[in-house]
Amino acid sequence: MKHAGAATLDQLEPLIAALRALPGLIEKSRGVFYRKSKAFLHFHEDPKGLFADLRTGDDFERFDVTEEAGRQALIAATRAVLGG
Repeated sequence: MKHAGAATLDQLEPLIAALRALPGLIEKSRGVFYRKSKAFLHFHEDPKGLFADLRTGDDFERFDVTEEAGRQALIAATRAVLGG
């Protein structure tokens, strides 16, 4: 599964904008977020859909963000991990 390219990130821009508004995240490059000095969230594209990997401890949890319900689930999980 490859990292999301520019066209895919364009599709996800409203989601990425919502993530940018969350406190404690640093966007190192478009769609790649860090928390403190650790990779925290990034996106992938695959023939099966669009996915986000979110660090929820020592490992990453994968979210299907192809549809709006998955995008909302990612925002909620990100807020929970950030403590807010």
